[in-house]
Amino acid sequence: MHLRDILRRRRMVRHYTGEPVPRETLERIAATVRRAPSAGFSQGQRLLVVDAPDLIARIAAIAGEEEGVEPWLPSAPVHAFVLTREADYHERYRSEDKLQDGEEIEWPVPFWYVDAGATLMLVLLAAIDEGLSAGVYGVPVELEPSVRELLQIPGELRIVAGVTIGRGAPDPAWSARTSRATQRRRSLDELVHWNRW
Repeated sequence: MHLRDILRRRRMVRHYTGEPVPRETLERIAATVRRAPSAGFSQGQRLLVVDAPDLIARIAAIAGEEEGVEPWLPSAPVHAFVLTREADYHERYRSEDKLQDGEEIEWPVPFWYVDAGATLMLVLLAAIDEGLSAGVYGVPVELEPSVRELLQIPGELRIVAGVTIGRGAPDPAWSARTSRATQRRRSLDELVHWNRW
């Protein structure tokens, strides 16, 4: 499949058949973390792949369900959490070959989140390449301690996002409520400028 075809198929899926995803398929998707860009080859991205039905049920219970729509979190046979370890970036940029005038650089933006976003997109595209569907969700601040405890996520790792993966099922109630259905897609001229703003 060409990248253009994968991008055409990319959309947020919020309902799944529940059919299990083979471990070897998940391993190929998870392996994308090794190919994700990382500032200075800091490699601060991590994935936590959850495919144990009991854990998924508990994640869904923590999050709660929205009334009047198809079940999202409990219907997905896989949840992949994109995590980042900021310390990896500081450790790398305190190495001799990265120091500037003997100091760590002043970070223009927190690249640990930039790189986690790139990892997130690779996971989404890899799922589509495997013939699956995926959706992204945030872990609300007030729920993060419960998710961390359940999944035993070390304190040094920051949860960036959760990704549901599986075989997509129709989700008419979710689709009718999404931003894609209620907002216009901006034109290319609004989003891309050439040479000068």
